[in-house]
Amino acid sequence: MKSKTTMLIMILSLGVFGIITTEMGIVGVLPQVTEKFHVSASQAGLLVSIFALVVAVSGPFATLLASGLNRKAVLSSAVLMFAVSNVFYVLTSRFDVLMVFRIIPALFHPVFFSIALVTASQLVSPEKSGQAVTKVFAGITVGFAFGVPLTSYLAEQVSLETAFLFAAAVNLVAFIGILALMPSMPAQEKMSYAKQLGVLRKPALWLNVAAVCCMFAAMFSVYSYFAEYLGQVTRMNGTWVSAMLLAFGVIMIGGNFLFGGLLQKNMLGTTMAFPLLYLVLYLLVYVFGSSFLPMLPVVFLWGIVHSGGLIVSQTWLMSEVKEAPEFGNSLFVSFSNLGITLGSSAGGWFISRFGIHQLIWCGMLFAAMGLVLIVTKAKIFGVSRRPSAAVID
Repeated sequence: MKSKTTMLIMILSLGVFGIITTEMGIVGVLPQVTEKFHVSASQAGLLVSIFALVVAVSGPFATLLASGLNRKAVLSSAVLMFAVSNVFYVLTSRFDVLMVFRIIPALFHPVFFSIALVTASQLVSPEKSGQAVTKVFAGITVGFAFGVPLTSYLAEQVSLETAFLFAAAVNLVAFIGILALMPSMPAQEKMSYAKQLGVLRKPALWLNVAAVCCMFAAMFSVYSYFAEYLGQVTRMNGTWVSAMLLAFGVIMIGGNFLFGGLLQKNMLGTTMAFPLLYLVLYLLVYVFGSSFLPMLPVVFLWGIVHSGGLIVSQTWLMSEVKEAPEFGNSLFVSFSNLGITLGSSAGGWFISRFGIHQLIWCGMLFAAMGLVLIVTKAKIFGVSRRPSAAVID
């Protein structure tokens, strides 16, 4: 039974990997998309922005609707929809059809994440729930480390269709794994919509939400322009930039587990340390950004710190929605996506006004705001140093 549970948690992580590969892999194949579908680069870019917008807007509502359904049915349906959508990417030659099959799976994205995280924590004993959630989160970091680069490589070296079929295959394996390994998990007692929405009346929750939004904005205001920064400021060529991207993603895998362990020991201390670490990191990037050799270890540190944003932010937000964990996770998915949108937009504005080297100050500003919000929440409402099992179950 223990090995079956471990396998199921890994399958849920694989589902996360498949979804991230589908969501973010499109970034690396936009040139091939513009060529195949005869659209401009800005039109192709809508495949990224529309997906994120649908996730941000629909997340809490879609999760509310799914809260009374059998978890096995919801999770299997979600990854199946991602597999089917990738098949349609292969079959269609019309851009409008491609866009439709970006929107449909985006509706399932927050539902899968919200329910998968809760399910993983409930499959194990309370003291191991944090480890289970960390393993599911690893699917995100592995997706960034290998799924996105591999998608780009397949599109460039083989064909765009092959890249899409790879993502379809990953999601199909996750679908089969959930069907084979996951027991039927009907909703035990369906929490009313009013009770779930009732958590939104808590002022402490909104401080946590604002902090999560700022932390993701701090991360992605600079990371969104990672390649451009290394190319223009550090003067790395394309080969080195690709190597740094791969190294960054691989380092994130280890960092994910590092921060997961630290959170179990001291949630408040780890959460407060995260934006502080980013302030120090960005200062190092700013100082050594134009120096090739010093930037190599700085990128290493950057990957470790960046990896903590997912698990730290989710744990921090969930500490205020213990009574409605699935709805709480949907808020995390929505507002983290909002933070990504806010950060990348603000970063672009900084670059256009002040130049790409000054982009670092944008990230530092958001990190400082996140730290102030975390400290304010702790001072006014208090918070336990260690996350209880309820935080992530």
